[in-house]
Amino acid sequence: MTTTVEKSNTITISDLAVENVRKMMEERELSGHCLRVYVAGVGCAGPQFGLAIDKAPQDDDTVVESDGLRILVDPNSLVYVDGASIEYANGPQGSGFRISNPNPVAGSACGSCGAGCG
Repeated sequence: MTTTVEKSNTITISDLAVENVRKMMEERELSGHCLRVYVAGVGCAGPQFGLAIDKAPQDDDTVVESDGLRILVDPNSLVYVDGASIEYANGPQGSGFRISNPNPVAGSACGSCGAGCG
């Protein structure tokens, strides 16, 4: 069952990020699609987030709506994106989306992967 959340602390997205997602969707003729936020992997530095355009939510997704943009999060990624924010940055090294989450996640501290980070 899909859960829809209109106002949420689960994930926030800046106005500039919403604008750029919409622009990207329009350029690719994908209006009406959703932005999927997922965890691509978890390492010593914590979760590595990914973004994708998806046609529609899956049955078990959480859907966060922000300024008419639907953001999809699968149940396995939900614990990692709780409290995250999506920003769009323009800078000297290029432009793009940045996902940050100030909340620590158990098991993602340095040394937890056995790689001897430090």
